[in-house]
Amino acid sequence: MGIVLRSMKRLNGQVSDIVIDEGKIAAIVPPGTGEGEVVAEGGYVSSGWIDMHVHAFPTFKPYGDAIDEIGVKQGVTTIVDAGSCGADRIGELREAGRRSVTRLLAFLNVSRIGLARIDELSRPEWIDEAAVREAALAYPDFIVGLKARISRSVVKELGIEPLRLARQFSAATGLPLMVHIGSGPPAIGDVMALLARGDIVTHYLNGKANNLFDAQGRPLPALTDAVARGVHLDVGHGSASFSFRVAEQARAAGVPPHTISTDIYERNRLEGPVFSLADVMSKFLDLGYGLREVVGAVTVNAAAWLGRPELAELSVGGDANLTVFEVKQGGKRLTDSEGETRTASTYIQAKGAVIHGSYFAC
Repeated sequence: MGIVLRSMKRLNGQVSDIVIDEGKIAAIVPPGTGEGEVVAEGGYVSSGWIDMHVHAFPTFKPYGDAIDEIGVKQGVTTIVDAGSCGADRIGELREAGRRSVTRLLAFLNVSRIGLARIDELSRPEWIDEAAVREAALAYPDFIVGLKARISRSVVKELGIEPLRLARQFSAATGLPLMVHIGSGPPAIGDVMALLARGDIVTHYLNGKANNLFDAQGRPLPALTDAVARGVHLDVGHGSASFSFRVAEQARAAGVPPHTISTDIYERNRLEGPVFSLADVMSKFLDLGYGLREVVGAVTVNAAAWLGRPELAELSVGGDANLTVFEVKQGGKRLTDSEGETRTASTYIQAKGAVIHGSYFAC
């Protein structure tokens, strides 16, 4: 006998019992009729949430966290480490993922040292094409792309050159880029010009001077041109990269995120302003996005970019990869990366996750 999620509301409004057996969705039946051990009752259910930007290599303090702490314990079934490790240590991250419940994928930092230092793209000898190629060949089912953090404190005197090299490595490996943007130089226009269809720009809603919106809140041509050619927009909230003000400008201009992600690690999980994927999702509800849009940005959209549409399925016979959550009413304080705090009247709270045939309560 399997387990049952009782009286779960799906995003299409239907309320059903979901019966799970041997890791699969065995049945979706009228509420109250599913047979098995009831492990959760009431609330919403979706395919498992995917966080496209986390840091899950705790060795690199303070920019790391335990995989399951930012995964199933927060209702997230799949996390994608965003370049914590380069070629030198990506194998260690892969092995840690195998020991965890949460599904772990990764972007490979184009610097072989990864986040062992936070100026990892400041020395040419660390940007090693042979090492990138070797790692990409060694872990093809684990590495989903290449990560380059292109901001002043990371690249220093090398300027835009690390991104030019990353573009070459992308062509050599067939892997897309995730590019972190922040304080310049390099100028944001120069960074965006090097991004191609299928690449990701993360931190696109940051409030720094070198951001993607002008003084009147209008998207720069560099942003609109990038979107037109198929560049993917990711939130990557983090400790310094999400502004309510800029997010409002983006919504008003019709430039929504393709994926909502946290850039979470231990400190900003425990002390804020990130706390959890649910909290970051709640900020977008408060900005006026609909529930389906918000959940879609951590399920369907993320799974599509990963080329793993099965991660967004919720159907009989499919893998039981699910998130159970509530949409709650009441004042919840939400703070952006610039210290602005708002009180949301409606917010999302994770209740649990189903993965590998088991239910994990949050």
